[in-house]
Amino acid sequence: MKQARPIGRVAGVFAATGSPSSPHAFVTQAVEALAFDTAGIRGDLHAGLTRRSGPREPWLPRGLTLRNDRQVSVLCPAELAAIARGLDLPALPPEWLGGNLLVEGLVALSAIAPGSRLAIGGGWGGTGRFDGSAVLRVEAYNLPCRRAGGAVAAAAGRSDLAARFVKAAAGLRGLVLSVDLPGTIAVGDAVVVIPPVTVKGAPR
Repeated sequence: MKQARPIGRVAGVFAATGSPSSPHAFVTQAVEALAFDTAGIRGDLHAGLTRRSGPREPWLPRGLTLRNDRQVSVLCPAELAAIARGLDLPALPPEWLGGNLLVEGLVALSAIAPGSRLAIGGGWGGTGRFDGSAVLRVEAYNLPCRRAGGAVAAAAGRSDLAARFVKAAAGLRGLVLSVDLPGTIAVGDAVVVIPPVTVKGAPR
């Protein structure tokens, strides 16, 4: 019997517009919908077909041109609530962490395997042919860093959170994705998880 695909729902959409009200350019703001092309979210600070190598690639010289595998950030309300508890905060808005999509209803979102797809929109429910609006590819777990901790500390007005964030967010920071199929995503869209394709008998 074929196993049902996990299904969640888009609970929020956000874009990094570089608001002058925040010293952290990656902090996002809620929008009505997100329009994606192959370079990512139109108008977002992380959009682009390429990016520069940096601290996440310690084996490479800084500043090399790489494929942009960090076009989109997705977060989960339950995981944000767990981080908030670890930081003694009443809540942790996804905007503070630069989230683009807030997806509810998926168990352990941060543990979804790289190579999986999030098929968003439509009514297909994971059965038959996709009839939705966009498909995003899971690239990696988004490791918590002090830069994000600094943004949380600044937004909450508590300097102690900058150092505490990395530990509190371990395993809960969400995912970074790239665009497979461009389209428009809005609140209420269904999110179907398509696991990576495995080849039987392939060497590991």
